[in-house]
Amino acid sequence: MKAIVVTDQAAGTAGMTLVARPEPQPAINDVIVEVHASGFVPTELTWPSTWVDRLERARTPSIPGHELAGVITALGYGTAGLSVGQRVFGLTDWYRDGTLAEYVAVEARNLAPLPGDVDFTVGASLPISGLTAWQGLFEHGRLRAGQSVLVHGAAGAVGSMVTQLAGEFGAYVIGTGRSADRQNALDFGAQEFVDLENDVLEDVGGVDLVFDVIGGDIGKRSAGLVRAGGTLVSIVGPVEARPDDGLAIDFVVDSDRAQLNEIVQRVRDGRLRTNIGTVSTLDNAIAAFNPIERRTGKTIIRVRP
Repeated sequence: MKAIVVTDQAAGTAGMTLVARPEPQPAINDVIVEVHASGFVPTELTWPSTWVDRLERARTPSIPGHELAGVITALGYGTAGLSVGQRVFGLTDWYRDGTLAEYVAVEARNLAPLPGDVDFTVGASLPISGLTAWQGLFEHGRLRAGQSVLVHGAAGAVGSMVTQLAGEFGAYVIGTGRSADRQNALDFGAQEFVDLENDVLEDVGGVDLVFDVIGGDIGKRSAGLVRAGGTLVSIVGPVEARPDDGLAIDFVVDSDRAQLNEIVQRVRDGRLRTNIGTVSTLDNAIAAFNPIERRTGKTIIRVRP
C-alpha cells in the first residue's frame, strides 16, 4: 500500500516521504480500515508518541495521521460490534501507525459508524476537533447553560467546534483570533470577537470558562480572566498560570464512540458545521502540509477519490 512516513523529527513536515509499505494485519479486537479520508494535525510531529513507543523505544519510520473515515475490510480475532463493509470514522491510537495510508489497523472501540449521508471528507474532519471540543467543554470545563466562554482560536478547526457546541448548550461565547478571523468566528456563532493583534484581551472582563488552544503569553493572561469557581481548559500542554480561585486543566483527547455518535448526529441535522480548510490527495499531501500562506481549518487528505 501507499503510505506517508516520517523518520526525522527535526525535519518536520518537510521530512515526510511517500513510500510503499506492507498492508497491516489485524491484532486481537482490531479492524482493518480501507482509508478514504484522513485528518492531519501538524503538531503531532512534536508529540513523543510519533517517534517512540510506550516503552520509549524508537518506532520510526512511523505513519502519522490519527483521524480517519473509511470502510472496514477485515476483522481481528474477538472483534465485535462492527462488520466488514461498514462505513466508520474515528481516532486511532497515538502510538500505532496512523491514517496517512491506504489501510490502517485500528482498535474497534476507537471507531463509530459513519452514516451514509455523511461524506468521508467530513467524517475525517470530526474526531480530533469534535472530541477535543466535547471533552474540554463538558467533561473538563463542566459547562452549564448561561455561562460565558472565552474561546481562543475560534475560527480554527477546534475553536470553531468549541464555539458551536458552547452556543448550542446555552453559553455566551466570546471568540478570539487574528483580525482576518473575525467574520469566520462570528459566523460559527461567537457573540463577540477579540482581535488578539489589536484589541486588549483583558477588556473582556471575567468569564466562567476559558478554552485555550494557543498557550504561551495568551494562556498566562487568560488565567486572570477566570471568575471565582471557573475553569481554564488547555489543550497545549501544562498550564503555566492558574486562576486565583478556579481550576486549570490540560488534557489529551481520548476516543469515545458515544461522543463520536453525538457529534456526527449534530452534523447530520445541521446543528454543527465542520471546519475544513485544505483538501488534498495522498500523492500531493506533503505539499499541502507545507503551505506557502497561512490557512485555517482542518487539513484533510483524500486517500481515495
